Amino acid sequence: MSAEFDFGDSVVLVTGAGGTLGSAVCEAFADAGATVCGADVVGPENEDFALDTDRDRVDFYQGDFTDEDEVADTLSAVVDDHGGLDALANIAGTWRGGTPIDETDADSFDFLLDVNLKTMFLASKHAVPHLRESDLAGQGAIVSVSARSSLEGGEGDGPYRASKAGVRILTETIAEENQEDVRANAVMPSVIDTPMNREMMPDADHESWVDPSDIAETILYLCSDAASVTSGAAVPVYGEA
Repeated sequence: MSAEFDFGDSVVLVTGAGGTLGSAVCEAFADAGATVCGADVVGPENEDFALDTDRDRVDFYQGDFTDEDEVADTLSAVVDDHGGLDALANIAGTWRGGTPIDETDADSFDFLLDVNLKTMFLASKHAVPHLRESDLAGQGAIVSVSARSSLEGGEGDGPYRASKAGVRILTETIAEENQEDVRANAVMPSVIDTPMNREMMPDADHESWVDPSDIAETILYLCSDAASVTSGAAVPVYGEA
């Protein structure tokens, strides 16, 4: 059964909008009537950019969300252009792995913390003051992407797991600090069915992977008034993987 959501008159910022999951989240919000502000460090000229920037209800803002000045400028532009902000979907992120901790170089560690955790921190930091003014279900909403693997240590991708565990902890912190004003939740995918993942794992059982559109529906739910009593949660979106 497919649920229907109405985000008419709502303004939603989606980071990582050019990726497979980010573009699916943008499309889902736009289909539900929201004004979608998609942000990404790369633009439509990139061959892997998946968001249709020509469709109705989607505006694109290019910016590096690991740079606080660019984040602040982007948030200011979104609010100036659309009069406010009602929801933030922190989708920007990536995966790297393959080496144990004692063989992992510091640049790789910094890269994962920057892309997966710092982007979420900076976007949330600069969005929260605007989200406190939202009329969406009486509260603004943040949904960030953590990971199933953040629940435990594992071999070969420790920095990734640590960065996604950080997303969960910051989500809980934002929820605690903004009770009554802003709801903050996270989703925890396992393996998402994306072209990049299929390329990296060609022999895996792709049928067990989770479709990005299904994760997008969960994100819409968590931003909707149907989830008005849910904050500080880490929601599994594992599928069968």
